[in-house]
Amino acid sequence: MIYKSRSESAELLILNALNKRMSLTEKDKQHYLVLRKGYEGEVLFDSMTEKLECQCLILNDLLLRINHTVFQIDALMITSDTVHIFEVKNFEGDYYYEDDKLYLTNKKEVTNPLPQLSRSETLLRQLLHHLGYHSPINGKVVFINPEFSLFQAPLGKPLILPTQVKRFLNRVNNSPSKLNGKHKLLAEKLKSLHLTESPYQQLPSYSYDEVRKGMICDRCNSFEVIVEGKRCICGDCGGEEKLSEALLRTIEVFKLLFPERKINTNEFYYWCNEAVSKERIRRFLKKNLNMVGIHQWAFFE
Repeated sequence: MIYKSRSESAELLILNALNKRMSLTEKDKQHYLVLRKGYEGEVLFDSMTEKLECQCLILNDLLLRINHTVFQIDALMITSDTVHIFEVKNFEGDYYYEDDKLYLTNKKEVTNPLPQLSRSETLLRQLLHHLGYHSPINGKVVFINPEFSLFQAPLGKPLILPTQVKRFLNRVNNSPSKLNGKHKLLAEKLKSLHLTESPYQQLPSYSYDEVRKGMICDRCNSFEVIVEGKRCICGDCGGEEKLSEALLRTIEVFKLLFPERKINTNEFYYWCNEAVSKERIRRFLKKNLNMVGIHQWAFFE
């Protein structure tokens, strides 16, 4: 049972929006692509764990703190006698393992996820003890991408290769597990301790003037969007969308990128690059947001 679902982090959402509306540096672009690929791998793993029929509670994407130290867990599964944690990696290509290090076949060293897993296990154990739980913790690094190969894979390390994921989950599914109220309390406590803001965010600096204005096609990310009646039509791919839905997406991006700016008719009119009349913008804001203040001092939130 999925007890805490996964969603895109604020960092990934902001980088995704900025990638469409401005030119990111090569470093920021690479960081965005790594986050995107990692998220896609985690979602793939979620699609497999959500099919489990055994009694278990699954909490995805936990950000926790113990003794002023923050740590992240990609996926945590509570069964009757064990707390499983998973570090999910969406690596692609050929790698090899040597002297406790992980390399691409061109001999370029990449970060070994095992120390990260060990750190998460240690900190989670401290947190569980603090909460009065002493369940064994079983940590695994899951390489989820079917195009990943690991040469010289070491025996005895907590690694699950792509060809082993289904077998591992089948073993979990077939293991006896009977949950009680204590397990539910633990899941609820961990969910309540989840931090919504990560201290590890890496966002580029940007300003309102730097970011391109306008509505974006939801299908191809083009700015060539034409408003015809109550619909938006993309001049590049021909995709159609209800105007109200396009405006909702557009205002969510505005609020995400510029939470400090107050939304009013003029502000949102210019953010849409004047593609929609002010009167329609005004009606949309009144219908979908709450108005604060009156007359020229009014704004929406």
